[in-house]
Amino acid sequence: MSRSTIQPALITHVLPGSIAQEIGFQAGDRLVSINDIPPRDLIDYQFLCADEFLSLKVLDSDNQLHEVEIEKDYDSDLGLEFSSALFDTLIQCNNRCPFCFIDQKPSGMRDTLYLKDDDYRLSFLYGSYLTLTNLPASEWERIEQLRLSPLYVSVHATEPEVRSRLLKNPRAGQILEQLQWFQDRRLQIHAQVVVCPGINDGVHLERTLQDLAKFGKNLDDDDIPAVASVAVVPVGLTRFRPPEDELTPVSPSNAEDVIQQVQALQPQFREQLGSNFAWLADEWFLLAGREMPERIDYEGYPQIDNGVGSIRLFLDEFRDIASKKLPSKVHPPRHLTWVVGNAVRTAFGEILQQLNAVEGLTVEMLSLNSEFWGQDISVTGVLTGSDVRRGLQHQRDHLGDGIILPTVMLKHGETRFLDDVTVEDLEQEFGHPILLANGTPGLIQACLHPLPLPLCSP
Repeated sequence: MSRSTIQPALITHVLPGSIAQEIGFQAGDRLVSINDIPPRDLIDYQFLCADEFLSLKVLDSDNQLHEVEIEKDYDSDLGLEFSSALFDTLIQCNNRCPFCFIDQKPSGMRDTLYLKDDDYRLSFLYGSYLTLTNLPASEWERIEQLRLSPLYVSVHATEPEVRSRLLKNPRAGQILEQLQWFQDRRLQIHAQVVVCPGINDGVHLERTLQDLAKFGKNLDDDDIPAVASVAVVPVGLTRFRPPEDELTPVSPSNAEDVIQQVQALQPQFREQLGSNFAWLADEWFLLAGREMPERIDYEGYPQIDNGVGSIRLFLDEFRDIASKKLPSKVHPPRHLTWVVGNAVRTAFGEILQQLNAVEGLTVEMLSLNSEFWGQDISVTGVLTGSDVRRGLQHQRDHLGDGIILPTVMLKHGETRFLDDVTVEDLEQEFGHPILLANGTPGLIQACLHPLPLPLCSP
């Protein structure tokens, strides 16, 4: 990518007590270069700052250019935060996967929701998945030079014709050669396989997992495995998907078949690789009506951000924290409505039971499907503001003293749902305080702390 596409990096926050604060950096300043090199992204920024002597060029809020000389310890951070991890153009996807969630959205949503990220830098920094189909030689060289590992790769299938069919891209068939490239350079990936019934399931899924296992770590080999783990995920479909996409939803019987298939392979992988290696996303067990595997089966949760083991972790964390922090009674008494996706209704039953065992605390679970996306069974994270509004309207006379919303429904760091409805909108409409719960600690805190006043009555 050309350096001409790089824009000065907008500084949004200067950490208190940092080198940058001492020098006088302010939010709104823009970093132009470090040692005369314009950084492309946070990776360049971190790499270039790993030096004892730095010469920075900075534009202030009045567009005046300043040159700053810094002497510091080699590994000392400057203390700057930026508006984006990328200071040049986002590398976008060049595939046409029929199950792409971006293409399954309605028109009229905010522009950023239609960006098809397929950028290896965001994969390295934040664990987002990419396909490796759009990288010129210079980017492969940069991955090798900077040792950008691990990356997170959407494999889906290792048979060239099957993967090319799924991604609608002839370059997708090169995946085995690309995995060999990682292995030859002692670089690593975490893989995901989105299973589409009738396309890459059955014998194709078996072939994919066996091929990926060849790049896993052998017990007698001290080398770094090119493939560290695999997440097997069910395809998610919405009512907005193209009619010609040839996809079918995952049924409970499909889910049961995939669970049995992957679990049958795990003993082989444990013997061969010393690990289960391939894990099933939580949705498989929810769809099949099965209990979640135990904590030990997830081996440290290497694919937790892909929904692999997140429910088991939530249940275990709740059990651990509840044993220490849940009191025998609360005062004053409170009655709360806890909103979740209907897929987890049964799985979270034991949590509901423990909460309601506290004298003075009544928690009712409002489990919803997403009519917005056209789903009969939905996980909590896909619920939109309109879905929550619909559910609250049906329960309007029984909402109690407050409403608990998991933050997984919201845009990170904001109070906005995917459909641009905000928490404040719902609070004003229903006249009840809304308590945001971030994970297990947030749920317990929402249940025990004094209720805030709502913004206004309806």
